[in-house]
Amino acid sequence: MDKANIQTIDRMIQIMDCFTIDQDELGVREAARLTGFSSSVCGRIMIALKNQGLLQQNQYTKAYSVGPKSLRWAEVYTSNLDIRNVALPVIHQLLAETKETISLYILDGDERLCVERMESAQNVRIVARIGRRLPLYAGSAGKLLLAFLSEKKQEEIFERTIFTPFTDKTIVDPEKLRVELKSIRQQGYAFSNGEWVEDAAGIAAPIFDIKEDIHAALTVSGPSGRFTNDKILLYKTSVLKGAEQISKDLGYVGNFFTQIQQSYL
Repeated sequence: MDKANIQTIDRMIQIMDCFTIDQDELGVREAARLTGFSSSVCGRIMIALKNQGLLQQNQYTKAYSVGPKSLRWAEVYTSNLDIRNVALPVIHQLLAETKETISLYILDGDERLCVERMESAQNVRIVARIGRRLPLYAGSAGKLLLAFLSEKKQEEIFERTIFTPFTDKTIVDPEKLRVELKSIRQQGYAFSNGEWVEDAAGIAAPIFDIKEDIHAALTVSGPSGRFTNDKILLYKTSVLKGAEQISKDLGYVGNFFTQIQQSYL
């Protein structure tokens, strides 16, 4: 393939990348402004993309939007996507970095379900059995998944939940939990210490999907004694970085992780 063809493909991709959920329709001049290409170049490329079904054109405004062929490609991609397979390389890396147990939880009804985990090799460790179901109100992963649901969904779960304490640190007051969830959403991660298992601590970060919805929770967990302030800071950084990578591999293109990083500067 010669340089001219490669350049054309590169320009096509840049034009397609201009379309977002908030900016789902663009005219030729707007695309030219966003890409830095000339209007004539954008016009020719956008016509070609329309002819291939990648763009469609409003017959009244003449503006373009993403066409149906993109959806077909997205369906092929998502149909072959397995969160566990996508997450495994990151889980391996986190295990090597932290030497603590790494788990992956998804939302399953009003509970969290462990779908993948790798145990710490240390003598004293936290075991998160695959297939185990746990409540959402206790533990870092549960609170994390709950925090990134809509307030309406949260309240529906609250109404169905019997808040039973597992330890003296379990949050069983719905109002206190609401405050905790708001804090988690703002800071971008969840921390727990002895909430569902005595002397066990954990840090969880959110994994988002292509629709920008919460998809899973990635956690680092271990004995509370090993979760010093320095280690908590290290694990927080590592688990957020890992969750960001998995989210990107799932097709997430939002700016949540960038905003969280900027908030800590």
